[in-house]
Formats: sequence, C-alpha cells, structure tokens
Amino acid sequence: MKKYFFLLLILLTANCQVTETLHLNADGTGKIEVVDLRDEHSYMQLAKEEYSKEDIYRDTIYVFADYFKKYAETFTRTPREDQNVYFRYSDVKVHIKKSSYEKEFKTTVSQNFKKATDIVDLYKVEDYADNIKKNYALSAEEHYYEVSYIFEGNHFNRTVKITDSIQLKKEFDKVEKYKNHYKGYKLVQSYVLNYHFPRKIQSVSNSLAKISDDRKSLSLQFLLSDCLQNPLSTNLEVVLESESVD
Repeated sequence: MKKYFFLLLILLTANCQVTETLHLNADGTGKIEVVDLRDEHSYMQLAKEEYSKEDIYRDTIYVFADYFKKYAETFTRTPREDQNVYFRYSDVKVHIKKSSYEKEFKTTVSQNFKKATDIVDLYKVEDYADNIKKNYALSAEEHYYEVSYIFEGNHFNRTVKITDSIQLKKEFDKVEKYKNHYKGYKLVQSYVLNYHFPRKIQSVSNSLAKISDDRKSLSLQFLLSDCLQNPLSTNLEVVLESESVD
C-alpha cells in the first residue's frame, strides 16, 4: 500500500506546490480543485545529475467511479462500509501528467458539488483508487487527519480534524527529519488556498489571508511542511456579507 511515509517523501523531497481552489456559487453549488505541481527548480537541486536522466511519460485521466467497474470482481467483495466511503468519491475527476520531456509533473483532482458538505477529502483520492486497484483494506490507511467543508447562511468553514494523534506525532517527527536534512536548500514548498465566493467577504478567521479588491476572493499561503506537521493550521472560517448588502 502507498503509505503516508511515501507521500511525505514525495512532498518533501520532490518539493511540490499544492493549490486548493474553490468556487462557491450563490445557491451553494460549486467546484473544488486540488493541483499538486512539482517545482522543477527545487527538484533539480535534489536530483542533481539524475534530473537529466529521467525517462517518464504518463498522461492519465479518470473518474473515480471507473474503478468500481474496472475492478468489479474484487470491489464487489469489499466490505459494505468501505464501499460506502468510496461511493462518495464517485464523481471525482483525476488527471495525472508526468512528463520528463516537458518537465511537467502535475496531478489535478477536482469535484463538482451540489452543496459544500458533499465535498470529499480530495487528498485521499489517489490512495483510495490504489486501494481498489490492489484490493487493500481501507482500515490499513495511515491518514491522520480529514478535511471537510460546510456552507450555511453567511458562514463557510473548512474544518480539519485529527483522526489519529499517534500517527500525527510520527509524521511530525518524519517531517522534522526531512526539514533538517534539506536545511540550506532553497526549495519551493507552498500550500495555497484560493477561494472564490458569491458575495463580499465580511471577515476571515486567518489574518494572513489576502482578500481581493472586490472582496469576493481570498488567497492564503502556507509552508507545506508546516501544514503536514500541524494540519489544524489550515482551518478556516469565512463570513460573507448578507445578500442585502452590496
């Protein structure tokens, strides 16, 4: 199984720029997209002479529900509880492009939603697809937090919940080890939230958020390693102006 240790290795050594973009409509519908892009300059510093030797090309697009049919023989024997989790991801779209020739390593995961509570934890999509493909048990996953969203009235919330405090401590130590190992390198390791709302923003819980001139969008940037060590730091509450306010 693709362990979370492997995920950390990719994130912290390949040096990613992760961007989560959300567009919320007035009726509560919308689209969310997470883009994971390898920063080539940073990766080149670490790969050194191996960088020019890469010989990879993959361009794959799939909808999560495709896996239910493709691996139906084993999926039908998956515990019903696990199936119900996977079914929530049915309409999630994934585009993976890895090209050593174009020097583009990018994964885009997106979902159209009818209401914010329908948004799944997009950061688990590839692991879950791998579970179905290889017939792994959902319980074997080592995720230590989950992300959820809600939009009620004028309030939008992005909520992160720690699901395994012991695993969190293990991952914290692993990240600290990598941070110390690559100390001195000038590496790009950004995690950005870009949110767009149907009405003007009245207030934001994180004072570091940059609000657009029309006050209908915000951008909030973190250091990726900090987010992995303290996922709760990405919690966010946004209060919008009421509809009667221009």
